[in-house]
Amino acid sequence: MAQQDAQQESVEIEEEIQWVRPQRSITWRIWNTWKKKPLGLAGVLVIAILLLMAGAAPILTPFGQFEMHAVDRLQGPNSTYWLGTDQFGRDMYTRLVYGARISLFMGFAAVTLGGITGGILGTLSAYLGGKFDIILQRFVDMFQAFPSLILAMAVVAALGFGVDKCALAISVPYIPRVTRITRSQAVSIREREFIMAALAIGATGNRMLFKHMIPNSLAPWLVVITAALGAAIVAEASLSFLGLGVPPPHPSWGGMLSGNVQQYAESAPHMIIWPGVFLSFAVFGMNLFGDAVRDVMDPRLRR
Repeated sequence: MAQQDAQQESVEIEEEIQWVRPQRSITWRIWNTWKKKPLGLAGVLVIAILLLMAGAAPILTPFGQFEMHAVDRLQGPNSTYWLGTDQFGRDMYTRLVYGARISLFMGFAAVTLGGITGGILGTLSAYLGGKFDIILQRFVDMFQAFPSLILAMAVVAALGFGVDKCALAISVPYIPRVTRITRSQAVSIREREFIMAALAIGATGNRMLFKHMIPNSLAPWLVVITAALGAAIVAEASLSFLGLGVPPPHPSWGGMLSGNVQQYAESAPHMIIWPGVFLSFAVFGMNLFGDAVRDVMDPRLRR
């Protein structure tokens, strides 16, 4: 009888073991997602190409980014100027490659700055609660009432022109958005059992914040900032197009479309086509990458 009970218990344990799903590492999830969704891998490749192009710009370009050839103004694509020249005789290919530096820097810097600031504010809002939480969320509501581009333009008007100031201006609209999402995640984590257990054993406030709440709020935070990369590049191009972004003669994809470029739309269409192609290519790659990160980090999409 005892032997039969032991055998039955062994069978039940084996059945329970079979129902336990193995824990998968983040590396395995990323690789599995790329196998199922190759567009995510395509986004990573696009970003890698852009980063390589920006980093190796002096090697990949035949001319200087400010070098002018007055006798070769408005040349179409040819063997000397692969993508043609602009109204000042500057090589379009060279300026587009160097423009990747500014556009990528703007995108990554703005999203990183806005993401870190919003993540810290959102976590503190959930952790401290009370009046701090109420006041901060009212400020978040106020800033979210403004369109992102209008808010960025106001910051540029207040701070002035420059690459660093433009990056700061682009980051400001992302702060309230990231703050709201991070706070929502941190509030749900604050009520979980492991947080209660940590409080019961006397965990300090710093340990609660940096050991438990921040690490467990990273998944939605990472999804938000990666999804915002493409929009940040478009925001930089928009500010430069309006004359509020990177000051000339520094090459910027949006800046290359601004000024009196429109009057050359018929005689030199390459001046409009190629900056638009590079900008679309970058935003498309960033969006694919953001979608892939969301698929990896969101448990509802992994089922």
